[in-house]
Amino acid sequence: MEFTKLNSPTLKELFIKELETMILSGKLPIGSKLPSEREIAKSMQVSRAVVNSGISELSRKGFLNIKPRVGTFVADYRRNGTMETLISIMQYNGGRLRDAEIRSILELRIALDSLAVELCIPIITDKDISILRGYVNKMKETNSVEEASKIAFCFQHELAFLSRNTLIPLIFSSFKIPILSLWERFCILYGIDSLVSNTTQLCDYIEKRDIKKAIECLTTSINDTISGNRQIYY
Repeated sequence: MEFTKLNSPTLKELFIKELETMILSGKLPIGSKLPSEREIAKSMQVSRAVVNSGISELSRKGFLNIKPRVGTFVADYRRNGTMETLISIMQYNGGRLRDAEIRSILELRIALDSLAVELCIPIITDKDISILRGYVNKMKETNSVEEASKIAFCFQHELAFLSRNTLIPLIFSSFKIPILSLWERFCILYGIDSLVSNTTQLCDYIEKRDIKKAIECLTTSINDTISGNRQIYY
């Protein structure tokens, strides 16, 4: 049996995690000004290089706003954040998304998946459909929630790629971690068979080149998780 090598977090990583926790918990409210780097370094007993590098990283992730010659302030991370910000929020919540984030991701999926279906069906080939069908068959064979979720992601990502829109698969990939967590949540609550059924039905409509039915299928299934009988909120 092989074991994963354990790596100790660096001081920079610990610094970033500590400030993210303080911001997300409200201990450092949005709009508040941070002490100087020298004061933070002295208080946390780390070098100024660690503080400077960590602040730059937190600024890039949307948690801090650096104003030259004025100071560093806690940013409105919900307005200015990135996908990394969302992942940090998930980690802070023990890997869970809040209801607002779940709804937002699902609503975005309706828009992206519908566009992907609309673009790909007129140009999709039998070979392309065979690839999609292969993911469906793999999903039917697994009893692992984690594996089924990964296969579902591969199916949707392939569909995005087949749309020939260069941005849809990139956007979809950027949401991989939260999307996988939602599919895992769905499978835990309603079973892998439910995910297989939804994906199979969508694949059937794509094979029939029925854009309207395919979009109705994915819209109905996603809306069911937003406000229907298969909600996946925590």
